[in-house]
Amino acid sequence: MAMVNKTRNMLEGLVKEGSFKWLTKKQSAFDEDIEDMERSPSAGKNWLPELSLTANVVVRRCSKILGLSLCQLRENFDAEVSDFLKHQSSFARNFLEYCCFLALAWSIHVNGYLDDKKFRRLTFDMMVAWEFPEASSEPYLHADDDVTVGVEAFSRISPAVPVVADVVVSDKIFEVLAGSSSNRLRFSVYDKYLIRLERAIRRLQSQSESSLLSSIRAVRGEKILEVDGTVTTQPVLEHVGTSAWPGRLTLTDHALYFEALFVVSYDKAKSYDLADDLQQVVKPELTGPWGTRLFDKAVLYKSSALLEPVVVEFPELKGHTRRDYWLAIIREVLYAHRFVLKFRISGLEREEVLLKAIFGIMRVQALKEMSFTQPLCFDALLMFNVCDQLPLGDLILEELVNTLASGKMDKKNAGAPRNGVYSSSALSIASNLGFSIGKSWGLVNGSGPVVGEITVGEMTPLEKAVKEARCSYENVVLAQATVDGVKVDGIDTNLAVMKEVLSPMTEIWNWLVFLFSWEEPSKSLAFCLVFTCIICKGWLSYALAALFIFFAVFMLLTRYFGQGMPIDELKVTAPPPMNTMEQLLAVQNSISQAEELIQDGNILLLKCRALLLSIFPQATERVAIAFLVLALLLALLPVRYIFLLVFLETFTRYSPLRRPSTERWMRRLRDWWFSIPAAPVILERVNQDKKKR
Repeated sequence: MAMVNKTRNMLEGLVKEGSFKWLTKKQSAFDEDIEDMERSPSAGKNWLPELSLTANVVVRRCSKILGLSLCQLRENFDAEVSDFLKHQSSFARNFLEYCCFLALAWSIHVNGYLDDKKFRRLTFDMMVAWEFPEASSEPYLHADDDVTVGVEAFSRISPAVPVVADVVVSDKIFEVLAGSSSNRLRFSVYDKYLIRLERAIRRLQSQSESSLLSSIRAVRGEKILEVDGTVTTQPVLEHVGTSAWPGRLTLTDHALYFEALFVVSYDKAKSYDLADDLQQVVKPELTGPWGTRLFDKAVLYKSSALLEPVVVEFPELKGHTRRDYWLAIIREVLYAHRFVLKFRISGLEREEVLLKAIFGIMRVQALKEMSFTQPLCFDALLMFNVCDQLPLGDLILEELVNTLASGKMDKKNAGAPRNGVYSSSALSIASNLGFSIGKSWGLVNGSGPVVGEITVGEMTPLEKAVKEARCSYENVVLAQATVDGVKVDGIDTNLAVMKEVLSPMTEIWNWLVFLFSWEEPSKSLAFCLVFTCIICKGWLSYALAALFIFFAVFMLLTRYFGQGMPIDELKVTAPPPMNTMEQLLAVQNSISQAEELIQDGNILLLKCRALLLSIFPQATERVAIAFLVLALLLALLPVRYIFLLVFLETFTRYSPLRRPSTERWMRRLRDWWFSIPAAPVILERVNQDKKKR
């Protein structure tokens, strides 16, 4: 009884002193909970001294949802989690996570939970409490007394409701939501996001239950994810040859459908499959009138089942946001099915993967409906798009496979105790959103949740893989920034930069040419003797190893002695600027030189063809005899001596003793080569009529 009075007096004193001013500014759920805790005869039992006020209020709400007292929650926590999670330094946050995950796993089994403002407020308060779980901590206050949360709290709590966020993209969702408030998320923005998400879910339900493509979708139980082209101000055009035809574009969780628009109805739907392995390619494409490539507003779809690629254009006056959105969601479905096929995932695990892709698309739809000053990067908000682009993204997918496999094992061992408490999976809450996936959904209801992606008090292997990939991506971004900074315009300027970068290699090459020319016989002879000795002794591999060791030692010494010193910038002398006429002439000369090189290459290939086909028999006999001699040398002589012969013949070719004979033999070889005719070529020009519709 003394403990009860002490707790009640402490709460009353804090309220009178104004310590809860940020909570008591207006009547709120916090006020009601505090008053209940004051009036409750068991106030001491509803309060943990290790937790902050915010955390105690959130834990009390969780206990009401679960129908368990605080003592029962504490006993269950001690019984289910490992000992290191009970340590005093991390107990407050771990116990809070335990209560939050259990309460959320229970709450999301109620239909329409996203439409309940109390649920939306509860999840946000969980994030606030997660940031300040200990009794010594207090919530961070803004000037307008609006409590906000950071990215760590959002990324920890929101993935516990899979439709709200995903472990892989939770930080990017937070960046979008908190971009206008100094990277701190306000409840008003978060609440608006969940409301839009609820609308996206309802729209998906209504579209999937409609008669649109019902006969086609019934075969695989496909769900309609997006429809476009039904509004005249935002048409969708399918390009066939030089013509474009308007129509309605529909994306499901298995395929893409286009229905050409006639006068009063739509034509039969064309299906472009995304689920089977047809070597599909989906990428942005340029379109324009009469087959020109002017406007970057289209998506190209290509597969082995089609004779020619399909181009779908999304016209708009400014930018290409519609195209980017459709490109991202089409790729998300495609990449999800590729993931399923690559790892041979089937059954409920396959449905789980498809649900992740669907939830990601619904989140993008919700964010797209909100007004943001910055344009959305749709690829960064979709899980499988991110895994395809991130370095080490394949490791994330491998860990996701392991997570799905763990869920399968937990279902088989349903009676065994689990090591840790996990959040709910996407598949475990799909029925409560009012829709099902595929034909095997009936096996899920009542069978318990699959293992989620986060666990109490520690990082799962999936979270570790995501963190490692993010760190690698940051390094890639920094490196790419330097790459973008050194890009210059103009062929002559780029050639000048390349020449300066390759100047050390050019000097080495000039030195080797100098030795091969025997302008100073003593240096050339010394080099020849040293290299001959290396080849004869079989030290060629050691010489190559010594070269690599030299480079490694040089780089390590440079790194050690160059720490903290500014990087020496490469100084390049820019070529003089050229006017338009000079640039055109330079381009023309470059094209002419390239054409000459291609012609010389074709002549070389045609003469080789003539030798192989014995168009010039005498030359063919000589080449055949040379090949036979070369084959005998390769078969009889050791490789070491072959290297030695090649080196001596090449290096001593212009020595004082061999120079006259070399010049004479090179002249004979050139005359012989010029005497070989080229194989005949006939050019056939076929006039093909362009396809028109």
